[in-house]
Amino acid sequence: MAVRIVRLGEPRAKGEGLRIGTVRRPPRGVPKEEFASRDYYDVWLPNLAPTADLMTAGRTARTDAEWNAFVRGYRKEMAQPEAGHLIDTLAALSHSADFAVGCYCEDENRCHRGILRQLLADRGAVIHGD
Repeated sequence: MAVRIVRLGEPRAKGEGLRIGTVRRPPRGVPKEEFASRDYYDVWLPNLAPTADLMTAGRTARTDAEWNAFVRGYRKEMAQPEAGHLIDTLAALSHSADFAVGCYCEDENRCHRGILRQLLADRGAVIHGD
């Protein structure tokens, strides 16, 4: 059992399980009833996405300093009780279920899902591939 960190919209891995979208907005131009069949997500959990302003800062970060400011901001948001409880829940579930969390970004190293991967690992999650 483990959690996978994925890019939403890419084909699902065999045995991936439930796919959770940790994004602020649903995919553009895709009818809600097609989110799962088009490999975006089965359930939406926007509470683990960066706030809109922080998301903009992350997308426009060009320097390491700008990216590091985004990382600090996202970690601060995820340190809030509601987000922390969700991260703890997903970390615990990773010991008894296969599922995936993800975002649309192409490069996980410049995406909140890379930070979420570390936050889950810090909370004891079993992460597929680690």
